[in-house]
Amino acid sequence: MTTPPVSNPHVAGVSTLHFGDVPQHVLVTGGTGFVGRHLVQALRADGHAVTVWTRDAASAAKHFAAAVRCVQRLDDIPASPAVDVVVNLAGARIVGRRWTHARQAALMKSRVGLTDALVDWIGRRAVKPWLMLSGSAVGYYGVQPQGNATVLTESSPPQSIFMSRLCQAWEASAHAAATHGVRVACLRFGMVLGHGGALPGLLLPVKMGVGGRLGTGRQWLSWIHLMDLLGGMAHVWGEAMAPSAPTEAQAWNFTAPETLSQESLMRTAADVLHRPFWLPTPAAPVRLLLGEQADVLLEGQRVAPARLLDTGFRFRFPDARSALQDLC
Repeated sequence: MTTPPVSNPHVAGVSTLHFGDVPQHVLVTGGTGFVGRHLVQALRADGHAVTVWTRDAASAAKHFAAAVRCVQRLDDIPASPAVDVVVNLAGARIVGRRWTHARQAALMKSRVGLTDALVDWIGRRAVKPWLMLSGSAVGYYGVQPQGNATVLTESSPPQSIFMSRLCQAWEASAHAAATHGVRVACLRFGMVLGHGGALPGLLLPVKMGVGGRLGTGRQWLSWIHLMDLLGGMAHVWGEAMAPSAPTEAQAWNFTAPETLSQESLMRTAADVLHRPFWLPTPAAPVRLLLGEQADVLLEGQRVAPARLLDTGFRFRFPDARSALQDLC
């Protein structure tokens, strides 16, 4: 399924983002997705050449400017100009069909298998990229017991549940690019707030006047505004250019400084939209419908962007109210 071109005034700020100091050739996987298409716009606005690896190059090309090359096979990318930076965002949607064994295998293939293929291709290139920014998620940390207010940073451990194992395997696959001399950064995304992705579905019951907490409502929600996600990518790119940048792979939490409960986020949305907040959704039917996948919605993680903050990144939208006011 293809996605429409980016023409939203709310993301006009992409023109203010700067990815490094000189134009580069950037390969983007997942470039037709919600985050990917805005990233492509931001890269083009900053003067970079962009190639998008996609399952349907002809369809994808209709939604990008002619200057964006779309390819179905990595081997269709010519040796010159060399690819300088890879941004790996591809992967099947996590929330949706129940996580049967077949679905789990498909999710692994869409992330780990694709990243393996990408690293193999890097290994075959005569001139290799110097940087790979590879997607991951705060699901890496598993679930946090409700009532536990511990702040999770990049050094916090993973768990043995599926969504954590998926992120661990996805990151391990990306780490292999470091053996080819590529600097690797794994970006652990929280819920991305923007005009697309999860937010429209999240706000729909609020807009209809039937918003309320999900389950207990006490589960932590770690989120990030789309513009801060893109700005964070530019920041990590700049950090990787420093002569003192570590050569080993690093993880970066892409979440806003403010973490809050699901109920608090939805109450804030209802207040911003001037709508009532009164109808809770019980947890039992959600668990019955989704099984283990329900943990994505009913449990949470209090994740802090420790590395972004420690390296001086400044958030445009550090709190949920300012983010929702911008988007609503």
